[in-house]
Amino acid sequence: MSRRRSADKPAKQRDVFVARPFAGRADETEWVALREIVPAATAPLRLRSSDVPVTLSTVLPLQWPGMVTRSGRRFLGLQVASRSGDASRDLAAVLDQLLDAEPGSSVVPTGLPGPGPRLQDLLDDAPIEVTVQSGFDYWLDGEEDPGGDTAEALERANASVVPTERLTSVTSAYWCRMKERSHLRWVLPEDEDPLLDALARLSVAGGLALGEGTRFVGTFRAYGVLVPVWDLPRETEAPSLEEPATAFRARLDEALTGGALTSDERRARAGLLNRQLTLR
Repeated sequence: MSRRRSADKPAKQRDVFVARPFAGRADETEWVALREIVPAATAPLRLRSSDVPVTLSTVLPLQWPGMVTRSGRRFLGLQVASRSGDASRDLAAVLDQLLDAEPGSSVVPTGLPGPGPRLQDLLDDAPIEVTVQSGFDYWLDGEEDPGGDTAEALERANASVVPTERLTSVTSAYWCRMKERSHLRWVLPEDEDPLLDALARLSVAGGLALGEGTRFVGTFRAYGVLVPVWDLPRETEAPSLEEPATAFRARLDEALTGGALTSDERRARAGLLNRQLTLR
């Protein structure tokens, strides 16, 4: 006898993995940067079908995906655990609920979001305008005292913030200062294979460094794009990287037009792959 699914028991929802969830947006690399490497930042969101103001925030209190303050300010949290295999769909589902949420409430969905719009469907096509913050006091409404768990979360979050600045001469490159060294982490939009080829060409040509005392560490993969990382002398300040970053971008653009790799370049490419990490 054939078995047929009962009408009141729907098929289990499939969790489809989307390797590059922010693809299609002109600011794809900024979404990846704010989700993975920037501790505290905000950006106003422009929606296609609503005039309700919403602010993107890297982190919210207690890791909430969404929050409405008592004065009605709406925040969408970006650095939250994925519930499905599509980070864009997860965020869009929270954004939908956030628009109707009451002041003084949080939005914490459970389970898979189900079929529906993605960020690319809900947001205006214009790139987001990122403001790097020194801490998370923007969670508060003026003199509002958060009290309780939120106050503790704010204190912990502020204590964990690493000094970070966004370069202005290139896109999605962020300087940060750690205890012993400074670093530059740069989210690049090119597809992985041609980008690795270009980096291998630069490696053989001695063109990976950003100046004296700097060292190209390698790359990690996040949401389908590569993020090169450089070690810098600790005293390096972000403004001093503007010209070297512009020069590197020019070298990279030229290297992206190269032909077949030489044997030395193939070995360099293999070395880049061996040092690569993947974040999801």
